[in-house]
Amino acid sequence: MEVLYVSSCGSSDPTRATIPWHLAVNGSIEADQSARIVLAGDATELLRADLRGTVEGVGVPALREVVAKAIDRGVPIHV
Repeated sequence: MEVLYVSSCGSSDPTRATIPWHLAVNGSIEADQSARIVLAGDATELLRADLRGTVEGVGVPALREVVAKAIDRGVPIHV
């Protein structure tokens, strides 16, 4: 199964911005499913490494950690 995660939240809401990344790499990929992430609207700002390093939501891993894991696992990211 392939799961598509769509995110439109940016750094102004760090928890919501991180959730799709977290679900993709710590959910779908860990369950041997394929995952893709689509960034739309405000979420596109998360491509900036300097900004991504400052995003930390509540109850989820830091965004920089899950993005690094997504890249390491080859999760396609669409903008």
